[in-house]
Order: sequence, then structure tokens, then C-alpha cells
Amino acid sequence: MLKRFSKFNIDLLKYGVAAIIIAVPLYPKFPLLAVPGTHVSVRLEDLLLFFVAVVWFFTILPNLRNFAKNKINYAILLFLTIGLLSVASGVFLTQTAQLHLGILHWARRVEYLLCFFIGMAVMKGNSREKNLAFFIKCLLMVVVLAFIYGFGQKQFSWPVITTQNNEYAKGVALRYMPGGHLVSTFAGHYDLATFLVLIFPLLYILLFSSDKILEKLNIFRKIIFTRLVLLATCFGGLWMLVYSASRISIVSYFGSVTLGLIFAKRIKYIPLVIFASLIFISFSSNLLDRYMNIIEVYAQEEVVEDRSTSIRLNVEWPRAIRAFTKNPILGTGFSSITLATDNDYLRLLGEVGILGFSAFILIFYKIGLLILKNYKILWEESFSAVFIKAVVVGIPGVFLNAVFIDIFESSKFAIIFWLFLGITVSLLFNNYENKSSKNIT
Repeated sequence: MLKRFSKFNIDLLKYGVAAIIIAVPLYPKFPLLAVPGTHVSVRLEDLLLFFVAVVWFFTILPNLRNFAKNKINYAILLFLTIGLLSVASGVFLTQTAQLHLGILHWARRVEYLLCFFIGMAVMKGNSREKNLAFFIKCLLMVVVLAFIYGFGQKQFSWPVITTQNNEYAKGVALRYMPGGHLVSTFAGHYDLATFLVLIFPLLYILLFSSDKILEKLNIFRKIIFTRLVLLATCFGGLWMLVYSASRISIVSYFGSVTLGLIFAKRIKYIPLVIFASLIFISFSSNLLDRYMNIIEVYAQEEVVEDRSTSIRLNVEWPRAIRAFTKNPILGTGFSSITLATDNDYLRLLGEVGILGFSAFILIFYKIGLLILKNYKILWEESFSAVFIKAVVVGIPGVFLNAVFIDIFESSKFAIIFWLFLGITVSLLFNNYENKSSKNIT
């Protein structure tokens, strides 16, 4: 009876994860319930994540000891604990945060990081590759539908739902303006672009993979159709990336994709990918203008500074640094830096101090150690290895974007990022355990 109940939970968790992969990127950020006295709203994705989290809890309940043994889990729990302490410090010590807002912002981080645990749990059992193929097909569908909606926004004035300020976050429907930033179904152009930076290595590695690998996807039961779907998805994703006009994301994209194709032993395709990408970029006058506007020099004397760079250097970054100096150990608490910082590292230092920043870095340090233990899988050709290397090479691109964007606070991106990271870590643990058992035998 317990085995049947456990299998039911795992199956339910699988479809719950698929629902997250589809619904979170695609469903616009309409507010469902407003939280009184705040600008925070409960959205449909929050209810979905709550339901999947409940399923996850009952799935891991019989093996709670294994959950407690995982050092990465400890690092995550440490970060959340320090985050809660920083809220208390901000409320009662530095008086820079309000209790209800600090708790809500902390709970949002809990929601994001729960996705890591969910991603780890869903890859247990003997159906890892089958589940992985199912999730990748869901992801391909997301990119295609996001492209269709983004194209509709640009060409047919379909509604734009964004949360880039408190007024827009109420669910106000806007229209795409010529020369503006494409957001598609996302809350802003930066999280759309960073989402694409994360998944592009997977798309390209799959596109140039062997027939044996692509057979695992089983799209239309024909390899040629699978490649055509992947190619169309790449073109659609590249179109969205270019018209999102995120300058740093283009740099991250080239770096992550190049690194991914190197690990996939598909180096000969790198010039082709770069050439095709440059052609797409050449069609976006907005993106080219934004690169030219970083610093323009007229008559070698007058210097016109880029507006977004100026805001970061003169307003947002100094504000975060001032928050850090008020309490370097614990920061001023979640929610204390109410406006954008456009640098997630400075935001961490300002809100949760050195302790919170160190705990956050510790999570990736532990994941990095696990990657080093399994470094050989980055050169292997297997279906699981494709996903692992794609996510691993996507992480540096995300880290680079975080220098200029508060990307870990963007729910649509953060949820998918931590979910995929959890799936990757689970696959790495499985690979390490299999090799250890072979060495013993």
C-alpha cells in the first residue's frame, strides 16, 4: 500500500513539475489576491507551487533522512535562516524593514528555493531519462508559445503584462511600442532574456546531438522532424532574445552557448551559431543602438553617458552599498531595498549582509564541488549528460547577468532556474552513486 502511495506521489509530482515548467513562464503575472497594506499580490503560480510543494513533502517523507544528509540542502536552509535573522535585525535593530513586508519577501525566497528540492525529488526512481525527455518537450513548447505571443505583441499589439513598477504590477495591459523591449509572456525583458540564456545551450546541444540522443525525445517519431522542431525553436528563441534588447544577455548567450558546444564536442558548429546569431542581431536597430549608447563620444570632447548605466552607478548601486554599511553582518533585511538594485550581489550584501551573501555563495560552492566530482560527465554523450552540461554552462551566463540585473528576485526566471538546478544536482548525485557502486563491485 505504501509503495503504491509513493508511486502515486512521484507520478503526481512529475505532472506538477511539468505544470510549473509550462505555467510559470507562459501565464501572465495577473494578481489573484492583493495582500492588504502592501504592493505584493498572490498569483496563480503561487497556488500551483504550494500544491506541488505539498506533493513533494509527502513524496520525501518516507526518506527524510536522505534529505537531511544532503549538504547542499543544508546550505539552502542556512541561507534561509540567515535571511530570517536579517529580517528580524532590520525590523528591531536597524529599523530599516517592516515586519510583514520582510516576511513576505523572505517567503518569496522560500518559494523559489523549494523548487530546487522539488527538482531533486522528481528525478528519483528508474524513470529519470523518460521524465527528463518529458520535461524538455514541455520546455520546447514553452519557447514556441512564448515566441508566438511575443510576435503577436510586436506585430499585432497583443497585451503586454509587466511588473516593472507598482502600477503595472496591478495587471495593467500595455502595448508594445516600436523600439521598445520585447517581454512576451514574461514580467520584463531582462527575465525573458536570462531565461533564454539558461536554455539556449540545451537547445543547441540537442540540435547538434547524435540520432541516438534525439531518439530519447521521440518527437513525431522521426529524427529529422525532431531536428526541425529544435531548429525552429532556436530561431524563435533567438528572435526573442534579440528583440528583448538586453545587452548583457547577448554577451552571456555567446559565452554559454560556446562553452556548451565545446563540452558537447561540437566545436565545428560554433562559427555557424555565431554567424546566424549576428545576422539576427543586425536586424534589431534598437539593440545595436543600445550598444552604441553605452558611451558615445562627440567631437572627442562631449561624452553622453548611457542612461541605464548612469542610474546604476549613481543611484541604485550606492543605495545598496549604504544599506550594507548600516549592518555589514546581517544587512538591513529583505524588502529594505525597495526599488531595483540592478546588481544581485550588491542587493544580497545590502539586504542580508556578509553572512547571507556567504551562505548564498556556499550553495553554489557545494554544487560546484559536486560538478567537479562528476566532471567526466560533461564530456560524455548521454541524454542525462546533455541536460547536465547545458545547465552547468548556463550558470556562468546567469551569474554575469546578475551583475546588472536582480535576476534571482524575478519569479518567472528564479522558479525555473532553481527547478532545473535541482534536476541537474539529482542527476549528478545519481551519476556519482552509480560510479561509486561500480568501483565497489
